[in-house]
Amino acid sequence: MAWGSQSFATFLILCPTCFFLGLLFSLFPYDYPILWTAAPSLPEAFTALEKHLLTLHASPPLIPRILHIVIATGLLGFLFKLYKPSESNMLFDGASLVLYMIGIIVYVTNIVKGLRVVSSGDYGQAELVEGEVVIGAKAGLDIEGVKGIGREDSLRVLSASHTILALVLVGVLVLQAGQWYAERKERQEMERMSKEKAEKGKVLVGTRAQMEKKKKF
Repeated sequence: MAWGSQSFATFLILCPTCFFLGLLFSLFPYDYPILWTAAPSLPEAFTALEKHLLTLHASPPLIPRILHIVIATGLLGFLFKLYKPSESNMLFDGASLVLYMIGIIVYVTNIVKGLRVVSSGDYGQAELVEGEVVIGAKAGLDIEGVKGIGREDSLRVLSASHTILALVLVGVLVLQAGQWYAERKERQEMERMSKEKAEKGKVLVGTRAQMEKKKKF
């Protein structure tokens, strides 16, 4: 793939990744008092996070549509870069795509489901999905060994999911930066070898010219 198209594909990957990291950073003030303080978490911290999540989940349909378009944009960037891939693409972009897909799985399985639980208020409910059938149980009741978790633990799981997603996205940025550095060093090495080859060619031409002059005399 040409360098210009690779740059555009990298742009399509980096923009969504940075966009999602910005979203997660905006959640950090709510997650910090729940996960990252040594002191016991205050009830107000859980209430603040819950209200914020309720606002997010109650946003107009346009907001999640934009979010999903941005996710698809990142996948499109990977598709461009992995079309007729080089060894560098297979290594760095392949690993980046794996991390990006892990992020999508965390978003779908933990965050989306958690937002639905927060909006419904069905904390402490264990769910077993069998095809289209969902079986629920109140907290403290066992259903085939599955036990529900309460409000505070549910919000902690959501906060931890934000952290996991942030680490995964940082990994994507690190891999893309590593690919840029490796390709830059490769180009520099190729340019150095080309210059050395050109200089050797000039020396050979000069030597031949001198030998021809000597033969004439």
